[in-house]
Amino acid sequence: MGDLPGWKQVFAEDFTDGDAPRGGFPGPYGTRWSEGYKDGTPDTHGKTAPNGQAPSGYYPSKVLSVHDGVLDMYLHTENGVSMGAAPSPKFAGFTEWPYNSQVYGRYSVRFKADSLPGFKVAWLLWPVSKQWPEDGEIDFPEGDLSRGIYAALHGLDSKGEHTFDIFRPNVPFTSWHTATTEWSPGRIEFFLDGTSIGVATSLVPNKPMRYLLQTESCLTGCPLPETSGHVYVDWVAVWARK
Repeated sequence: MGDLPGWKQVFAEDFTDGDAPRGGFPGPYGTRWSEGYKDGTPDTHGKTAPNGQAPSGYYPSKVLSVHDGVLDMYLHTENGVSMGAAPSPKFAGFTEWPYNSQVYGRYSVRFKADSLPGFKVAWLLWPVSKQWPEDGEIDFPEGDLSRGIYAALHGLDSKGEHTFDIFRPNVPFTSWHTATTEWSPGRIEFFLDGTSIGVATSLVPNKPMRYLLQTESCLTGCPLPETSGHVYVDWVAVWARK
């Protein structure tokens, strides 16, 4: 909580304003959270499937709840469709999409997850322009939930072709961790549990980005139908660059 040297806090959430049952999110958090995409919206992999045949998608009413001071994402499969969600913070003063756009910022989230092969997170900063990869992408934490956490940065190389950089601390998702991204002009630094895991000085976006907790499946192979479990978010905090 609070400002930091060089950073002004613009959002803080610790999920202690009461419970929101599955199907009832955002409930008491409606002024500070959007459920993101509506039920049935194809996720990253689902967009590549024939119309009506997506094996995966966003289903916030079947995935998101708040209890015991955490945001709970219940990842599972129903009727052959593996279900995720991509909730997004709303900054004070934002009344319409994209709710949390800014250029540069510090983003910190405390989380843990069950080991769930085929389900993954890519909690990311995505360009408001929707011009990808031209306007970049910043992901942290990212990874299949049965594997290790990593950070990723996407953009264009000198030839105008998509390229990316990855930072791997080789740490699993199954314990509590805090992931922090510091995005500044010409520089991004990623921290896991307070320790720097890498600095990037190329591919650094310089246009407005929006922040969402994108949680989905089928990018590293679809989960087995019986695979189910939880991703827990203890708190989220965001700062703007002073």
